[in-house]
Amino acid sequence: MNNIKIPKKYTIKIPKDISIIYCNKKKIITLFGPKSYKSLKLKVHLFINDEDKKIKVSSLPFSELSNNEKKKIKAIQGTTVALLKQILIETSTILYKKLKLVGVSYRALLEESFDNKLLLLKLGFSHLIYFRISKKFKLFCKKRTQLFVSSNSYQDVTNISALIRNLKTPEPYKGKGILYENEKINIKTGKKI
Repeated sequence: MNNIKIPKKYTIKIPKDISIIYCNKKKIITLFGPKSYKSLKLKVHLFINDEDKKIKVSSLPFSELSNNEKKKIKAIQGTTVALLKQILIETSTILYKKLKLVGVSYRALLEESFDNKLLLLKLGFSHLIYFRISKKFKLFCKKRTQLFVSSNSYQDVTNISALIRNLKTPEPYKGKGILYENEKINIKTGKKI
């Protein structure tokens, strides 16, 4: 580790409440936080410093690479840093997204029947829309027009909220539909006579 100089942008500071297990042979790092734990399969070597509580991501690959892959090693190094930072956030906090239902009589209701959790949406259609929710997500309605999606995984939260939003995307003339919390829509002017 002393011979290799790693730039500062490839170092990650570890919070006190997160513990790490790193296996060099299996090429896996596991991070344990107060909320959950996550693992990441690695393509480059890591150096972990216990005194400073820092992880340094090197550009040394685990196996021999072809010339084409050697050109991409900096990109792999940067991606590994970004994924480790994201996992640090996911293991220490619960992530959520807030959705707003904008429109006349647009409503969201949560129903539980047996083992299934259903989200009932009234979005101006002639029928209700049913959306089945898996157990790894938590959905709750603060009001009938506000919906919160929460989970430990950032990717899962964004995917589910995007699926719900696609049921009624905001239209550009009146701005009705399902919007994210701070989303603003550029409203078009209609045809002038």
